[in-house]
Amino acid sequence: MSGGISRRGLLVGGGAGVGLVVAWGLWPRRYPANLGVGPGEHAFGAWLKIGEDGRVIVAMPQAEGGQGVWTALPQIVADELGADWRTVGVEAAPVNPLYANPLAMTELFEGMFDAVPGVVLGGPAMLTAGSSSVRQFEGPARAGAAAARVLLARAAARRWDIAWEACSADRGFVVHEGKRVRFAELAAEAAGMGADGLPDPLPIGQGGAGKLAGRSVPRLDAPAKVDGSANFAGDIRLADMVHVRVRAGPVGDSRLVRVDRAAADRVRGMLQVVETPGWVAAVATTGWAAERGLDALAPRFETRGAVDDAGIAAALATAFEGGGTRIAQEGDLGAVFRGARLVTAEYRVAPGVHAAIETASAVAAYRDGRLEVWCQTEAPARARAAAAEAAGVGVDDVVVHPMLVGGGFGARLETDAVEQAAHLAVALKRPVNLVWTRGEEIARGRHQPAAAARMAARLAPGGSILGWSAKIASPATGRELAKRLIGRAALAGSTGDAYAVGGAVPPYRLPAYAVDHHPAETGLRTGHLRGGAHGYTCFFTECFLDELAHAGASEPVSFRIGMLGGDPRLARCLQTAASLGGWEGGVAGSGQGMACHAFRGSRIAVMAEADMGVDGRPVVRRLVAAADCGTVINPDLVRQQIEGGLMFGLAHAIGASTGYERGHPTTRGFDRLWLPRLADTPDITVELIASPEQPGGVSELAVPPVAPAIANALQTATGVRIRSLPLRSGE
Repeated sequence: MSGGISRRGLLVGGGAGVGLVVAWGLWPRRYPANLGVGPGEHAFGAWLKIGEDGRVIVAMPQAEGGQGVWTALPQIVADELGADWRTVGVEAAPVNPLYANPLAMTELFEGMFDAVPGVVLGGPAMLTAGSSSVRQFEGPARAGAAAARVLLARAAARRWDIAWEACSADRGFVVHEGKRVRFAELAAEAAGMGADGLPDPLPIGQGGAGKLAGRSVPRLDAPAKVDGSANFAGDIRLADMVHVRVRAGPVGDSRLVRVDRAAADRVRGMLQVVETPGWVAAVATTGWAAERGLDALAPRFETRGAVDDAGIAAALATAFEGGGTRIAQEGDLGAVFRGARLVTAEYRVAPGVHAAIETASAVAAYRDGRLEVWCQTEAPARARAAAAEAAGVGVDDVVVHPMLVGGGFGARLETDAVEQAAHLAVALKRPVNLVWTRGEEIARGRHQPAAAARMAARLAPGGSILGWSAKIASPATGRELAKRLIGRAALAGSTGDAYAVGGAVPPYRLPAYAVDHHPAETGLRTGHLRGGAHGYTCFFTECFLDELAHAGASEPVSFRIGMLGGDPRLARCLQTAASLGGWEGGVAGSGQGMACHAFRGSRIAVMAEADMGVDGRPVVRRLVAAADCGTVINPDLVRQQIEGGLMFGLAHAIGASTGYERGHPTTRGFDRLWLPRLADTPDITVELIASPEQPGGVSELAVPPVAPAIANALQTATGVRIRSLPLRSGE
């Protein structure tokens, strides 16, 4: 292969490059690697390729949704290999149990199935979830890169007739006392040596490794996204392709009863109408024609049990009437509460919308009994299985091409669009490009559930907390999500839904506490949203803690720090955020509020400055965050994720939600979601606290504490405690 290395080529990666593939220690070798290799390439596993043109390409099992994983993991590989960052690229890994992510399963489901006999979460579950990518794959990635470096050093040492241990790697070369040879020239020879005789343990961090760790190297996905050349699922074009828009019935038990085919036929470009019991598809030559045709169809549905706001509120209230399931406890709370005067409060949150820029989409092509799918997915193995079932073919007859994700935030764990595209590709016998409209995305998306909490605590005469109770009503989202991702068999023997109350255990040292989940049947289709239940449980916890501080006449920050003897990292975050933000003690009129959270192995504290606008919506003027994420691979990526998480949390504090009326969302577009605009963006300060701890999760970290920090700030600004999300005056 000849020619220069383009940024676009590096991003796309792979192709027909001749090279070396290495992957030691990634996952058990009983699974054969199926990473695509071209003529002359030498495959040793599933992780790393070195091309004869000098490219170093990392096969990525994780979806890139803007969080920077397509830079962080390649940076780890390049750091250990001793590669030149300018020659590093990525390509999506194929579906293979080699790339299973058991940590994501544990984190996503809050450990629900860790002790359930017979449930192997590390099986074929390829997942991008739970802020787990670096934590799960750093070790295997470094091991694979270190093994490759050893083989390259051995190949060079053979040429120079020296011991391989005397060689080191430096920016894409193996070097020794003034002599050097490119990785590309050594790839074939190194591959021929095989993996036998590799040192045990591998020399990780040696032989020239360690020159990229902790540096803010440029993102690999940024150039193509900036110049528009990056391909997303909706961008795929195939010969004889048709474009499709779909519309499903209202939320509830809906059945399609009528469409106006005659009106649709009058739309130029319309080709066909496909009806199913639950949804209808308009098929056309272009996406715009399909959208106009769908509107002309004016589908009518018959719906039983249509969801509305009153029904959701009633379901949450009814859930509290049951005993609930105790998810976590410490001490004898009953004895602490018996006969005592308690401080109580009730909170509620509305359904949270993902509001990703890229709506659900998928491309499917069916030929000769085989199905090919291009889709945005955070669970490619599940997407393949869902496509196979929808198309009526075997899983081995489906090939899934994971695409870049335009901000999934958990929504791309779902496979509804993939199933529809697969069904239509078989029915139409033509390649199908299906893109959901924004209205369909909001109407049929699996949103963060509505939830309510009844909080209670007993205070000692000095104001300290003696006992704490959190009763949370919400749908059993974790169990339903588990059915979709890993099957009903995984639920056998498990009890409760730890996912539904994830993050509800306070990070503070309390003598007695209890967290109970009260399952609520709201009728909504619910799913995972960035941060999971932590997005609402942190709101419950940190707002109630603020109320307790005021009830006990305590300063809110010192009140928190006084209970963090077992977590000095979180205490330091609080102290740092207070210092940087000019914390005034949470006094009336200050408009300042504080909240903190421990999450996925990381810690964060957020201080907000806010007041209430004339339209009854919060005006947030400043957010200050101090985060301890453990050892940092790429500081810029971490800052980007903290800043993005703060804005995501702000969106859900002031909007990013919808109500329901007769099964229809009351919000169907960005214009009514009240997402933060540029003019609404507060001044943001992010401080990363240096830490020797192992890397913690980052992408979700900043989301949970934003809403409670703003709510606490509004209380000091207005004297009114708002106990519902989104935050509105008078609620």
